[in-house]
Amino acid sequence: MATRWVKVLDQTRCIGCHACTTACKSENEVPIGVTRTYVKSVDIGTFPSVRRAFQVTRCNQCERAPCVTACPTRAMYRRADGIVDFDKRLCIGCKACIAACPYDAIFINPEDLSAEKCNFCAHRLDIGLEPACVVVCPTEAISVGDLNDPGSKVARIVGGEQTQVRRPEVGTRPGVFYKGAGPATLEPLAARRPDGGMYAWAVQPEHNPHQVVSGHRGGAGSSAAVLLSYDVAHQVPWGWRVSLYTWTKGIAAGSFLAMVLVIVAGRLSWNDPVARFGVPAVALAFLGVTGALLVSDLTHPSRFYLLFTRAQPRSWLVKGALIVLAYGAAVSGYLAAAAVGSTFAQEILAGVAAALALGAACYTAFLFAQAKGRDLWQSRLLAPQLACQAVLAGSAFLLLVVFAFGPASPRKALELLVTGSAAVHLSLVLVETTRRHGGEHVRAAIGEMTRGRLAHWFWPGVAAVAVALAAPLLGVVAVPFALGGLLAHEHAYVQAGQCVPLA
Repeated sequence: MATRWVKVLDQTRCIGCHACTTACKSENEVPIGVTRTYVKSVDIGTFPSVRRAFQVTRCNQCERAPCVTACPTRAMYRRADGIVDFDKRLCIGCKACIAACPYDAIFINPEDLSAEKCNFCAHRLDIGLEPACVVVCPTEAISVGDLNDPGSKVARIVGGEQTQVRRPEVGTRPGVFYKGAGPATLEPLAARRPDGGMYAWAVQPEHNPHQVVSGHRGGAGSSAAVLLSYDVAHQVPWGWRVSLYTWTKGIAAGSFLAMVLVIVAGRLSWNDPVARFGVPAVALAFLGVTGALLVSDLTHPSRFYLLFTRAQPRSWLVKGALIVLAYGAAVSGYLAAAAVGSTFAQEILAGVAAALALGAACYTAFLFAQAKGRDLWQSRLLAPQLACQAVLAGSAFLLLVVFAFGPASPRKALELLVTGSAAVHLSLVLVETTRRHGGEHVRAAIGEMTRGRLAHWFWPGVAAVAVALAAPLLGVVAVPFALGGLLAHEHAYVQAGQCVPLA
């Protein structure tokens, strides 16, 4: 039977000395400010009966590793012996692996700008040595071995004693087992964050929306008996560029969809200059902006070509890129057919482009769903919501185009399309924010979006789209409300999905 390397972390033995953290940094040359492993601590009880519990936090070496599935260039890969390793030469810095990890275990190295994490010191295991953390642990709280070898220490512990894994409900089958750990440390939201961000040895600023630590904010009815005393802040992987890209992609896809709908409704002709040249130009321009945003968000933008030359077909980043390229090619073909005056070719290519536009609008739902630890993004409503948002953005932008350059005949149809898609969007937002299922992580993300640090984006976005409901009365005045409201909502939603800590 093949080797399956796993670790057992005996938290009954851990004294919180952080020797594993420093040994890992030394062995793997991990820069200051990031860690492959660290020791989180939680104070349990009330004075004078208080104890401190520790949790060694690191990559869980999953059998079904979401980071491997999400990585578009095979930079993250699972070895035959079960170790999830990485090749920095292939990393483009898309941060899909960070978003996908349910354990907050991956980071971008600030020196070489590539993703890395704990890999069990694979270079040491390959030559018969134990990982650095195992060697230095003074209480032998860390054990490594072959789970498939019945005689190994780890196999005896896992098979014969009570152990736990983090977030088993995600279905990743972790290769790191905890002995003697409880929900106070294993569950990121179990402990309360200290007031003012004051920890045992550090101060964590609460004003930075891109840094989060575990624990909840407390408040009325919360328990003071479990208090977070030490944690490491993790960066939110995807910032404003990803939020903006979902918006520009929506305009690129939705403008063509809206045009086809208006033509089918008999309010616009295939031979009208707006349909022949205006809309295709808008779609291609916003596709270009979308591509520029995606490339600029990479930490290694010069390696963008690896997305195609080293493509990992299970990654929705790869599938999405191919859909967007195909959509761009179909729109370009449509534009060429319009230029030579072939209405028949226009109609055929419009059908192909419309189908690809729908795919371009919706694929982000599947990309986000590969982030297994981000519970807010696992909603089945996300794909139809993105399709609706694309129609809203596209019809609003097309209304602006026809107001400035086109005939008056399609305006009423576009105004009704703006109103209808805005109503559906707001209805889906209402369902999403009031749903009672999904667990504590979903509730925490929705709380941050509606009442927390993202509320100043979410509520203005809702209010602006609500104004756009009156498009038949407001006409082109509704356009900035529709587009601005969608942009604000997209930013709130994308950031909320990442703001709940997973370690």
